[in-house]
This record gives sequence, C-alpha cells and structure tokens, in this order.
Amino acid sequence: MKKSGRQKRRTGDRDTMRQEYDFSRAVRGVTAARYAQGANVVVIDPDILDVFPTGASVNEALRALAPVLRQNRLAVARRRSA
Repeated sequence: MKKSGRQKRRTGDRDTMRQEYDFSRAVRGVTAARYAQGANVVVIDPDILDVFPTGASVNEALRALAPVLRQNRLAVARRRSA
C-alpha cells in the first residue's frame, strides 16, 4: 500500500525541528480548558502599553467605556427608526 503525502509531510516536519526546541518538560492539555471556554487575543500597540500594562487594566477601561458605547448605539438606532 502506498503512503499518502500527508504522512510523508509529518515525517518531514519532524526532521526540520530546530535543536533549541525542548519539549521534554511540556505538559499536554494544560491550556485546553481555557481554549474550550474561548479567548480573544488582542495585541496592544506599543505606544499605549504604558497606560494598559496588563489584561486587567484593559478590561477595566473597556468596562468603563462599554455603557457609553451601548447607550450611543441605542441612540443611533432610535434616530434611524424614527
């Protein structure tokens, strides 16, 4: 039976793994629960990193801004429907 191209690529990928990658102490499935919950990754531009150094600070600012944005969205929707 002939091997598929997919199997050949997998074998080839292992051969091209760099020496400096050390997975000897890796733990399988550590972040699986977090991934299952769903997570959005946002990259913050360097010019505002001093203002928002952590994810918690970003969340705090967005929670403060969210009611204003929601109210603005409702006002725009009311104007369009009138």
